[in-house]
Amino acid sequence: MNILVLGGGGREHALAWAIKQNPKCDRLIVAPGNAGIAQIADCAAIDPNDAAAVLELCEANAVDFVVIGPEAPLAAGVADALRAQNILTFGPSAEAAKLEASKAFTKEICDACNAPTAAYARFTSAEGAKGYVREQGAPIVVKADGLAAGKGVIVAMTLDEAFNGIDEIFGGAFGSAGAEVVIEEFMEGEEASLFVLCDGENVLAVGGAQDHKRVGEGDTGPNTGGMGAYSPAPILSPEIEAKAMDEIVRPTVAEMAKRGTPFQGVLYAGLMIKDGQPRLVEYNVRFGDPECQVLMLRLGAQALDLLLACAEGRLNEVQAQWAPDHAMTVVMAAQGYPGAYEKGSVIGGLDALPEDGSRMVFHAGTSEKDGHVVATGGRVLNVTARGASLQEARDRAYEMVDAIDWPEGFCRRDIGWRALS
Repeated sequence: MNILVLGGGGREHALAWAIKQNPKCDRLIVAPGNAGIAQIADCAAIDPNDAAAVLELCEANAVDFVVIGPEAPLAAGVADALRAQNILTFGPSAEAAKLEASKAFTKEICDACNAPTAAYARFTSAEGAKGYVREQGAPIVVKADGLAAGKGVIVAMTLDEAFNGIDEIFGGAFGSAGAEVVIEEFMEGEEASLFVLCDGENVLAVGGAQDHKRVGEGDTGPNTGGMGAYSPAPILSPEIEAKAMDEIVRPTVAEMAKRGTPFQGVLYAGLMIKDGQPRLVEYNVRFGDPECQVLMLRLGAQALDLLLACAEGRLNEVQAQWAPDHAMTVVMAAQGYPGAYEKGSVIGGLDALPEDGSRMVFHAGTSEKDGHVVATGGRVLNVTARGASLQEARDRAYEMVDAIDWPEGFCRRDIGWRALS
């Protein structure tokens, strides 16, 4: 098969790496890709949100299957355009992608199918939002309604933090994503991510992970797109996973089908777990980043078979086969992230690192310049390793981190601390 992966981040490098292991993959194209992806696939310099450019690329390269990595092309309707041309596609329609593209829409769905989640209210003015916050008190959660690249969420421990967050969102910090604000009850507990493939009707859980959203050690500082992750997540026991599937995921998928907008792709359920009860924090309609990296390292070549079964509507015929091991990814980011950061610094030492079925550096924000790998994003590398235990996976990952020569980068040194403590 000729396979196209849309996207150019760490998630897409991990997806491409897993797909490449499968003998069904004859040719792999990634658009636009990055410096790491270019070592294993052909990169095409197109905008993945441009449906016409994607269709042209598919026609020119006789593409059989398209895997859409990020949320933006999904929200832009690229999956709809591909399916209209009968191209096999992994990823939901634009209408179904509203489960991530609009937090208010997700709340409506949860209300309709009685999925347990935080109490909420939605506002189109700062004045109304602030009035509600005063009534509810802190802590409280303030969210930009639309897509904000993993940001746009303020967990406010004081009223002033909540008011500042409201002003920031309505002030345009997240662009059009901030046209509406959703204010949510602060949920206590421990977070975990459950990834579920859906073919419109059938659902298949394909693993859990736990990530670290805050930039600082001990989970302090501002929220980021994710500074590291590990899988499996001990908090996500088989009993809690079954509850989440029965009470949250299956009712959501049934409600979407009932509305005539069946969900096909991967549903990432962010869960808050307390006293054995999961509640929905949010849905994403694509693999998490950096959770995808640990899942793909553990799944390997079978990932392509699962994605194909999902796209072809036969999830009921397959199962994910998990080795009894652990994986961890440590994000190396540019100094200053998630605020302003410099681009263009050279990253050394990558060529000497081992890359095999248990150790990989997935590139997130890199490009190649004059024979060197240079940093072009905020989150730049995902240093990922497997081990028989989480401690072994951690030790291998940080051993690789320490071998990378990049003074302009930083990472958290405590990824996995909850599980390891």
